[in-house]
Amino acid sequence: MKSDPDLLVGFDKSDDACVYRVNDELALVQTVDFFPPVVDDPYTFGQVAAANALSDVYAMGGTPKTCMNIMGIPRGFPKEVTREILRGGYDKVNEAGAILAGGHTILDEEPKYGLSVTGYVHPEKFYRNCGARPGDVLILTKPIGTGILTTAAKAGMLSEDDKKTMIRIMTELNKNARDVFVQCEVHACTDVTGFGLMGHLYEMVKDTDVEALVETAELDVLPSSLEFASMGLLPEGMYRNRDYCSAQVEENGVNAALCDALFDPQTSGGLLAAVAPQDAEKCLAMLQGKVLSPQRIGTVRPYAGGKRIFLK
Repeated sequence: MKSDPDLLVGFDKSDDACVYRVNDELALVQTVDFFPPVVDDPYTFGQVAAANALSDVYAMGGTPKTCMNIMGIPRGFPKEVTREILRGGYDKVNEAGAILAGGHTILDEEPKYGLSVTGYVHPEKFYRNCGARPGDVLILTKPIGTGILTTAAKAGMLSEDDKKTMIRIMTELNKNARDVFVQCEVHACTDVTGFGLMGHLYEMVKDTDVEALVETAELDVLPSSLEFASMGLLPEGMYRNRDYCSAQVEENGVNAALCDALFDPQTSGGLLAAVAPQDAEKCLAMLQGKVLSPQRIGTVRPYAGGKRIFLK
């Protein structure tokens, strides 16, 4: 396979975006993401999809600059709905300080929307989803459980208050979290999306010399998501995530509903960072009031063999 020394991050690891060095001071961060509606309101769907795509650049420590729409719509799809989806994406891109520069639309059986995003980062100062070191503190910036809530919403079982909470979480940019993390010593970072907290944490520690201890009492898990999980109302992606990495997770008797929430696929979830211990308290203090839910959820320790994630 062709290689290029300026391709600093490609698809050899499960990173959030690629990084390509332009010169000694500048590298491009590029990503693409799109999906079918996760909410009924088209404007909100546009916002959620855009925030989700932009998040990959923030997870690399980058700043989004240009965005291109990616859209699939069924034949005869109402024009006003299309406009609202695009308006939601435009407003979220604008909030990020980036510019929408065009895009491409195709006919599809189911509506889909997202963005291709290009951002900037210093070629020596970007984050990868691996690189965590023993002693690092794991910090998460949003609650978890939105995948379960979207499933409940599709079943018509979600209250209006829970729906507002879910939408607020999914439309919140990870810009503020990124802006804080770049002021701290961060050894690894990713955003918690389709693989759920456990899947993305596993990507952070697999094939390395470290493992992770997660203190479940410190996690901000949406209470309604635990109620629905107890009822068995779970997204299909949760089962795929369990198939992917549950063998690497020592659950230690943690409540079944909570464990399900840990594997719950998120849309536009928070950033998960491995922060140097000497910077952890400063980082958490700086995150207060700037992100939805700054949480110190665990620590990184030397790998002892066997499983990679331990719940407490």
